[in-house]
Amino acid sequence: MLVGMAIMPHGNEAVYPPDEETRKLHENLKKIGRELRNAETYVLITPHNVRISWALGVIMAEHLIPWLPFNDVDVPVDDEYETDRELAQEIFLGARAEFPVVDINFATYSGRYSRFPLTWGEIIPLYFLEKNPLVLITPAKLERDKLIEFGRFLANLLEKAGKKVAVIVSADHGHAHSEKGPYGYAKESKEYDRRIVEMLKSGNLEGLLEFTDDFITKAKPDSYWSLLMALGILREIPMKPDLVSYACPTYYGMASALFRR
Repeated sequence: MLVGMAIMPHGNEAVYPPDEETRKLHENLKKIGRELRNAETYVLITPHNVRISWALGVIMAEHLIPWLPFNDVDVPVDDEYETDRELAQEIFLGARAEFPVVDINFATYSGRYSRFPLTWGEIIPLYFLEKNPLVLITPAKLERDKLIEFGRFLANLLEKAGKKVAVIVSADHGHAHSEKGPYGYAKESKEYDRRIVEMLKSGNLEGLLEFTDDFITKAKPDSYWSLLMALGILREIPMKPDLVSYACPTYYGMASALFRR
């Protein structure tokens, strides 16, 4: 059963807040973790693990090892997480007939050498969550309808699962808020973030379909494609938003939201 869905950032500042706005975000993320404490497994959609241009990825490696922090900033999490391989296999086998999707492992099929790295895209959300098995899914910049349909497929599959599952969307938003950042400044980043926060507060992500490709390119988010999956989930299982907050202490925007049943 799908027990809820969280939108969580993956910037270091979410863990180590430098200002009051980011401290509110930090507190809401801790509340989200407490709200999802009854989940038995997480499906974590992350843009910073395997990057495949043409396919979604489902990580099948048995052991998940925190390895790559952002800017060498240590975020304390457990040394090792386990993949919910039964659920990962079910998602992969169910999806491959309709979607471009690949299963990803490393070294051996199972056992101690079946290991895979976790990046800041996973480590930072996991910092706020109680430890549970994971299924990591990596998005790709597919057609919008295809990503929405994958979200609908995922919602229906998780609803029938014999365990309590929470979906975690690891996402940061516009990355061009500052001339000092690596992507420079673009006014579209601020506008993208403003509209995303409005959608999160209303619980209606349909406005994602109003963004043009040119606007998205200029705003430079990493959240858009994962949020399309979230839109598909909400089309199948309507949920109400809570704990929405936003902060932009550096060049990228971060937001929190919990969608409750």
